[in-house]
Amino acid sequence: MMENHPYQFSDYDRNKNGVSPSYLPQHFPEIEDAESNWSFSEFCALLKRRAIIIFGVSSFVMFASVIYLKLNQKPPEYESSFQILVEPVNDDSKAVDVVKETNSNTTSALDYESQIQVLKSPEIIGGIIRNLQSDYPEINYDNLIEHLQINRLAETKIIEVKYRSYDPEKTKFVLDKISQEYVEYSQERRQTKLRQGIQFVEKQLPFLQSRVDNVQRELQAFRLNYKFNDPEGEAKQIDDQIAKLSEQRQNVDIQLGQARSNLDIFKGKDGATSALNNAVLYQQLLAQIRQLDAQIVQESTRLQSENPTIKALQDKRESLLPLLRNEAQRYMDVKVSEIATQVQTLEVQGQEIDKTIQKLEQKRKTLPALARQYNTLQRKLQITTESLNRFLSTRENLQLRISQTELGWQLLKMPIKPELPANGFDKKRNLIMALITSLVAGVGVAVMIDKVDKTYHSANDLKEKLKLPLLGNIPFEKQLHISLYPSSERNISLARIPDFPSESNPGLAVIPAQNYSNHSAQFLEALRVLYTNIQLLSCDRQMRSIIISSAMSGDGKSTVAFHLAQIATAMGQRVLLVDANLRQPVIHSLSHLNNLWGLSNLISTNLPPEEVIRKLPSMSQLSVLTAGPIPPDPTKLLSSEKMKRLMADFHNNFDLVIYDTPPLLGLADASLLAPNTDGILLVVRIDKTDSAKVEQTLDHLKISPMNVLGIVGNGQSSNLNN
Repeated sequence: MMENHPYQFSDYDRNKNGVSPSYLPQHFPEIEDAESNWSFSEFCALLKRRAIIIFGVSSFVMFASVIYLKLNQKPPEYESSFQILVEPVNDDSKAVDVVKETNSNTTSALDYESQIQVLKSPEIIGGIIRNLQSDYPEINYDNLIEHLQINRLAETKIIEVKYRSYDPEKTKFVLDKISQEYVEYSQERRQTKLRQGIQFVEKQLPFLQSRVDNVQRELQAFRLNYKFNDPEGEAKQIDDQIAKLSEQRQNVDIQLGQARSNLDIFKGKDGATSALNNAVLYQQLLAQIRQLDAQIVQESTRLQSENPTIKALQDKRESLLPLLRNEAQRYMDVKVSEIATQVQTLEVQGQEIDKTIQKLEQKRKTLPALARQYNTLQRKLQITTESLNRFLSTRENLQLRISQTELGWQLLKMPIKPELPANGFDKKRNLIMALITSLVAGVGVAVMIDKVDKTYHSANDLKEKLKLPLLGNIPFEKQLHISLYPSSERNISLARIPDFPSESNPGLAVIPAQNYSNHSAQFLEALRVLYTNIQLLSCDRQMRSIIISSAMSGDGKSTVAFHLAQIATAMGQRVLLVDANLRQPVIHSLSHLNNLWGLSNLISTNLPPEEVIRKLPSMSQLSVLTAGPIPPDPTKLLSSEKMKRLMADFHNNFDLVIYDTPPLLGLADASLLAPNTDGILLVVRIDKTDSAKVEQTLDHLKISPMNVLGIVGNGQSSNLNN
């Protein structure tokens, strides 16, 4: 275990054989370019990945389709209709539901052909045109008849009227006026004698209603005067009250007898004695007299009867006797008065209960007469109400007969505003087809773009195409993409940094504790899986030092290295995180540290390592070595013997050393360090890293003495393909 005292680094020569890296280049399988068949989950991932392209292409195609339809469409004609029942059917209750009469032996008395010609005649159509010209002056008789169709529906008693125009509002307006005119025409021709019966009934209704109201007022007044609603219920209520009062009378008698008995007891001698036992003042006086008696007896044994002491005690006793008698008399008078008052109160209560019972008995005797009056009023109200209801029912029947037989024609189907053209132009259908076409075009373009895309879209894609061990799949974590690079700490030249002053030796600086509460459980678990897979790569020895790099910049290698170091520390390892990126260091920004002192200082000066390596107080096993000032020639420092000695010391003093290096492609930094470690971990950014760059990097690694441990997918935004 590492302690907080300065690190004890061994000399390079003495620990020269401490590092056991693999110097043999790893065998790289051929990279396959063949595309496998897509699964449904991969297709869903493609749609999500190319959502912006699909939306853009679909919007463009939809817009072009709408413009084309707008330029090539014909003027739509809108048609609507209404239906009229011109004859009553056999079952009047089903008049609205009739569509066609079948198996009917009766013949129609109406000449439908003649009736249709009458409806088209200028006499009737002329009045309709006059009403229409106020809103549509262009309408005339010839124009209206040209677009108007009146037909009988097969063998039914229904006439259907249709009208067609270029304006749906006009179509409905014209049909509304025609239907209104036809109904009014039928009503003028069909007057009925049943209206006389309705007039008679309506004259009688006010009189009957007045009789009902009078009887109801009489019944209400009767109930208010005698304060009951139902004779039987009132009798039962009186019986219940008498029973309760009788029970109360019995209880009062019992209490009264007990009170009188107590009064007799108090007036007796024994009762007075028993009562005085509860008198507090009396008992106190009696106790004092008994105490004086005891003192007199005690003093008499040693003094003469004439002694002043005995005389004083006797005088005191004599003075208490009148008080005792007075207290006894007063207490007995009070108790007798209380009991007498209780007896009087109970007697009064009994008398009041008796009076109430007598009143209830008298009221019960009058109930039969009241019940007869009540029943008479009830029967009278019932008779008048039935008469009123019969007249109301008669009026309703007459009105129903008028509506079913003698009223005008009945509109079965009202004219409605047409939504779709009648000449085959379906705007809604064409828009739906345009929408489907635009979606298909958008998805097709997205698929084509995805085919020519040179990035890897999922961790499985990486594994299948690169044929390397997939050690981890780090999901996309939004908060990790916030910029953490203070401008004042970047690109600091080594030449500007003076030697350490003796009075400002920083020692082991404190790294602020990392807060993982904002990270998702999926992100942390992916890091644990990555650490476990790295340790399982070798069964005979533990991985002690690794390089984390990538083919291109911006793949997230520094972020992976930083969080992997913390996960390894949390799992009990002594970890050193070394920022070996002497070109664009990042670890100090991720750790919120200054970069005044670091690896470049250790290599170029004789500064002790323990004064530059920093530790975390809440995670004491984690140590960080920042890059330090950026040197003019990073490869010269990384290839030096001093760097090799430092790597050997790091290897011997820590359980795991993680090096964050610059990208592999075009730079030799990682190649210089890799032979002195257990291997390289290649980070590939999902949907960003160019596959050609990765393949070029792997071709370079084939000829280098470096052990590639595996690949890590970074930034997976969805688990559809996992």
